[in-house]
Amino acid sequence: MFTGCGTALVTPFQSDGSLDEAALRKLVRRQIEAGINFLVPCGTTGESPTLSRQEHLRVVEIALEEAKGKVPVLAGAGGYNTAKVVELARELESMGADGILSVTPYYNKPTQEGLYQHYKTIAGGIRIPIVVYSVWSRTGINVLPATLARLAGIDNIVGVKEASGNIAQMAQVARETPDDFLILSGDDSVTLPLMALGGKGVISVASNEIPAEMTELAQACLANDFPKARRLQHQYLPLMEVNFIESNPIPVKTALSLMGLLEPVWRLPLTPPTADNRCKIERVLTDVGIPVAGRATVAI
Repeated sequence: MFTGCGTALVTPFQSDGSLDEAALRKLVRRQIEAGINFLVPCGTTGESPTLSRQEHLRVVEIALEEAKGKVPVLAGAGGYNTAKVVELARELESMGADGILSVTPYYNKPTQEGLYQHYKTIAGGIRIPIVVYSVWSRTGINVLPATLARLAGIDNIVGVKEASGNIAQMAQVARETPDDFLILSGDDSVTLPLMALGGKGVISVASNEIPAEMTELAQACLANDFPKARRLQHQYLPLMEVNFIESNPIPVKTALSLMGLLEPVWRLPLTPPTADNRCKIERVLTDVGIPVAGRATVAI
């Protein structure tokens, strides 16, 4: 269900900071029309920590309404407090989400046993699939291959979004987990090598901007057409990299605003990019062939 390319959807806001439902619907429709394989609303790229519970549920609800069963929806539900994550995951399940992407707890830095028990508890609270999200550079805790191997033994823990940045660790995860355990890249720029090691896809930031192209890259890897995948990788690597010139999702929302797809609005503590970085983002869009609708003006 969650193979190929899934988009870690941004959450668009209006100039007053409120949820922009109309823009969100347009973004989701654009993804589906481009052939995206699955959608990931309310992940950290969607600024989920700044959303109220009502907003979180509404974003997922809109994604489900627009998807209409055409593509699966892997909804974000993760965080520091295990009991609250279970509560949110149950609500998302009741709404019809096809699965849950659950980022590791942050700041409290649980042990590997704590991580295992955290995810085991979430899995016991719902029936739908769970994808573990390991991104230690953001959360301060790494889900080690041995822990993922244990988690893979739980029926509805079906995969991992692997964003360690460590190719050797990714290879070890592929070696220690069952063949049907989904290993998804959490970094666009390492999608190709991870899939060459046995990964099944990517949860992508760049597909917010180029959904058809990132889907094509992931599908080429699944088909073992690595020459084609390399061509796409080389063409769009500058975009993959500039998307992290500042903290995600500052650059990608800047790019989408330049493309005329949303208002350039973030919620604090995120702020607009520097003028220099905004120019770099615009230049990369032009260089990779993405039309720029107009110069972005920024608001908080």
